[in-house]
Amino acid sequence: MPEGFKLDTPRVEDGAAIWRIARDSKALDLNSSYSYLLWCRDFAATSAVARDGAGEPAAFITGYLRPESPQTLFVWQVAVDAAHRGRGLAAALLDGLVARTAEERNVCRLETTITADNAASNRLFASFAERHGAPLTREVLLDAGLFPEQGHDAEVLHRIGPFGAPAGDRPGAHAGLRP
Repeated sequence: MPEGFKLDTPRVEDGAAIWRIARDSKALDLNSSYSYLLWCRDFAATSAVARDGAGEPAAFITGYLRPESPQTLFVWQVAVDAAHRGRGLAAALLDGLVARTAEERNVCRLETTITADNAASNRLFASFAERHGAPLTREVLLDAGLFPEQGHDAEVLHRIGPFGAPAGDRPGAHAGLRP
């Protein structure tokens, strides 16, 4: 985690700040503030926040374990407050969350969906796969025509894994998930 920040599990009282970060990102589909409050209650174990020196959320990742595949962490949203971008928070949060869920929940795969035009998220997840020597596949999960609103792009499913073996046990691995 970059200096001055702490990786933590979100709390219900973080929901409003997480909602504001998502709203201000201008890139995420914004959910209701209620959903972020509930997410911090019901999915805290599979989500993460980066806290600044004052203890306030500066970035977040929301995720859940797929019911049909409980060793798969699905990352729902990732956002960094504009004042804290460019410090590697998203990558540090992703690495930390995956390491925690791998240890606590035996997670060995990661999934997320990203629209083709979201260059930052495409780079974040491709670099995660590369850092951890894990295979990455992509395929359209939700075609644009499935969305009721006009102008929503297709959501491309990114599957990463399996991962979790120590770095020395994987050919080409650059870093392990566990410290």
